[in-house]
Amino acid sequence: MEIKVLGTGCAKCKATYEAIEKAIAENGIDAGLTKVEEIVEILNAGVMTTPAVVVDGTVRIRGRVPSESEIKGLLGI
Repeated sequence: MEIKVLGTGCAKCKATYEAIEKAIAENGIDAGLTKVEEIVEILNAGVMTTPAVVVDGTVRIRGRVPSESEIKGLLGI
């Protein structure tokens, strides 16, 4: 599973990345997690509001910090 957090580095973007990172670590999920801060790459993904979460190439969440239960759903927990 490949997860990307798209955002320019705002507080919500950082909170999203940290929450997903924590869920991956706590549940022993085999997933790659990357942070994308390049505005061109964010726009190329079709994202206009950040933070956004991309799972295996599909934008799943945009414009808000996901809840813990949403993150678990994305990770299949």
